Order: sequence, then structure tokens, then C-alpha cells
Amino acid sequence: MQFHEVRFPANLSFGSLGGPERRTEIVTLANGFEERNTPWEHSRRRYDAGLALSSSDDVETVLAFFEARRGQLYGFRWKDWSDYRSAPPSQEIDSQNQIIGAGDGESLQFQLCKHYRSSEYSYCRAITKPVEGTVQIAIGDEVQRQGTNYEIDPTTGIVTFQRAPDIGVPVLAGFEFDVPVRFDSDLIQASAAAFRAGNVPSIPVVEVRLS
Repeated sequence: MQFHEVRFPANLSFGSLGGPERRTEIVTLANGFEERNTPWEHSRRRYDAGLALSSSDDVETVLAFFEARRGQLYGFRWKDWSDYRSAPPSQEIDSQNQIIGAGDGESLQFQLCKHYRSSEYSYCRAITKPVEGTVQIAIGDEVQRQGTNYEIDPTTGIVTFQRAPDIGVPVLAGFEFDVPVRFDSDLIQASAAAFRAGNVPSIPVVEVRLS
């Protein structure tokens, strides 16, 4: 896939508006009951980057970033300030934050993921763009050392161990992560006069599937 491993300026994504989108197909039956289904296993996130712009310099920065990505052609990293950590905002990132698998004595590779839980229900989201230098890994209670016990691919979120974890032992992780996105339009309409009057351009951004 055409993707640039570069992050949209984090200070400009801070004030953006957006979040996860689901697609649900609802059929209302003759008796008034509903049948609901979804063609999407995973949610897809959308944002509006224009809401965070506060100066003409910000507009210039975004225009340069847009042109360097050739509009919608190349994907890029996006920091979603409302959801970018393996731990809750009030807690420190720790190697025990998320269970990403369990050892079977053979598998060396595990995909980073984040679990969203509500009551007895949960959703597992694959994390494909971890932030370098933030990943912590443990096998059971034993913290692992990057470069000695494992390697992490920051472009896929795949952890590769030197030795397969023992059968039944949980593999855990803590991390920060970005969202893989692209611009959702090949057009940005920006007016200096309109911006000074308080009207910011709409700059839609949408999550992309990488696997």
C-alpha cells in the first residue's frame, strides 16, 4: 500500500473532531422486529483536521503536508488524542496493559492489539502503527528486553520473539500508537479572508485498512 511513515503534526490534530464509525444494516420486518447485521468486522475512524487550525501558519503547514501526500494518494500517521495509549489516561503505560496472545511453544510472532471492554463484551483492535520507543513487552510477569528477547516492527505492530513463549503463558504489551489514515478529499478550499473571519476549512481524514 502507498503509505508514508510520517505523522500529521500532532499539535494540529489535538483540536480535531472525530472518532470510530460503524456500519450497521437494519431491516425492519413486517411485525416490527428488526434484523441487524454488519459487513464490517472493524470500525473505521474519521476526523476533521480543519477544526484545529488557529493561524495562517497552521494553514500553510497543512497545505504543505497535503501536497507532500499528493492529496489522497499516500496514507500517513495520525495521533488521535482521545485514544492513543494502551492504558487509560489516568494510568501509566505498562507492559501488563494488554494481552496480545498466549504462548503455544511454537509461535514467534504476535500482533499488538487493544481491547475495548464493556461488561462481559469486548472488541479487539489490531494496532499496526505503534510509536517507536513506547512499546513494552512481557511474557507472564517477566518484562522482555527489545533487541535481546524480541523485535517490534513499527510499521506493522508485529512483535517477533527470539524464543517462542511457553504454552499457555500470556503475552502482554503496553504502547502508544497512531492511526493509519489518508485525506478523504483531493481538494482543500482555504481562503485567507474567510479564515481571519473565523471560518476554518474542512479537511476530512479517514482511517485506511492495511491488512
